[in-house]
Amino acid sequence: MSDPNASIEYARSQADRYLAELKELVAIPSISTLAEHKPDMQRAAEWVAGQLRGMGMEHVQVMPTGGHPVVYADWLHAAGQQTVLIYGHYDVQPADPLNEWVSPPFEPTVRGDNLYARGASDMKGQVHAFLKALEALLRDGKLPINVKVLVEGEEEIGSANLGPFVHGHRDLLKCDVVLNADAGILRPDQPSLVYGLRGLAYFELWVYGSDHDLHSGMFGGSVHNPAQVLCELIAGMHDANGHITLPGFYDKVRQLGDDERASLAQGAHSDEEWQRMAGVTKLYGEAGFTTTERLGARPTLEVNGLLSGFTGEGQKTVLPARAMAKISTRLVPYQDDKDVENQFKAYLAQHAPPTVRWDLRNLSSAPGVLVARDTPAAHAAGEALEATFGKAPLFRLEGGSVPVVSLVQAVLGVDSILMGFGLPDDNLHAPNEKLHLPNYYRGIEAYIRFFSDMAH
Repeated sequence: MSDPNASIEYARSQADRYLAELKELVAIPSISTLAEHKPDMQRAAEWVAGQLRGMGMEHVQVMPTGGHPVVYADWLHAAGQQTVLIYGHYDVQPADPLNEWVSPPFEPTVRGDNLYARGASDMKGQVHAFLKALEALLRDGKLPINVKVLVEGEEEIGSANLGPFVHGHRDLLKCDVVLNADAGILRPDQPSLVYGLRGLAYFELWVYGSDHDLHSGMFGGSVHNPAQVLCELIAGMHDANGHITLPGFYDKVRQLGDDERASLAQGAHSDEEWQRMAGVTKLYGEAGFTTTERLGARPTLEVNGLLSGFTGEGQKTVLPARAMAKISTRLVPYQDDKDVENQFKAYLAQHAPPTVRWDLRNLSSAPGVLVARDTPAAHAAGEALEATFGKAPLFRLEGGSVPVVSLVQAVLGVDSILMGFGLPDDNLHAPNEKLHLPNYYRGIEAYIRFFSDMAH
């Protein structure tokens, strides 16, 4: 085991520079889903690659894919030591609605202990933290272990091109374990390690009526309104107890045992805390489960967007020709993301009236995943977190989806350590996203300790 203390002291001395660099990175509007930001995606990839070259990493490449590029680098001179593949992503979500931001989303602003900007927490702050940990360790020209770095640009749009990339570069990416920094902790003073992630199946549902918009006075009452049909179909996708009504949806859902339920309850946020973070007056969810269980261990179906008819200022009396909803399902381990499309279609076939046509489009999918908790890498992560925070980490199930975890498990045959430092109230994917700066700096130190503890 190498001594990380000198590297930690160096990192502490560079805090101001690190923050200035982080602001540079989050100022790049690398929004992967919007075509007009393709040059920004390339710029963000080159920025990350420049950091890796500057610290002494080798074989640094900005590698093309079928979409946005992947950044790769390695340092492989630690004879007899394990190889850790570090994963992150440089793309971010759109910043809408812009009018709800206190400060502009791509003008990073420090207020109190937080840095506010789109991508500050998800996940440019996490990427920059592990880059600075590597930089601090490489000051004397060597690392305690072998390291490969993979930073992609499509996580926020389902990582569609990462699968072909990993399949096509198995030898390049061969490793003993993956450190995935796209994760979070329970509280600023309570570290945690994620051992399970929900998967995702994301759809567009279109409902069609007439071949053109109709005058609601002339035709209202004589044709079925696609917007009304869509709303009724969506309303029927949950019952009064919050259960999802797609046929067979729960057939493969993993059940929690009493011990696991008790473990998840440790350190969990109270319902009052969760209400405050969500900004609601009352919580909602599937009957028979706690909020913590609903968030990580139970599947969901959510409407992410609706579009139909006239939505501008004022009024227009129109029967829309079509209506669309974007609907995502979060899936727990053992649910088959490929099954969900068939279950969705079975529901529509049963409930959609013959007065309309419908079309279901599968935009992306990824399975849920569980990772082993009793491994040398998990123990090293736990020791690094405990040394940094002064208390042992709790294990938790994460409600979000990180497609690369199941991908590397299937293709490379390795598990991931999900070790990041985002907080539940960081406003991910929402206005006023923030990064808690004390934990950004703790994250750098924890990564330094983790890389050092992995050496033997």
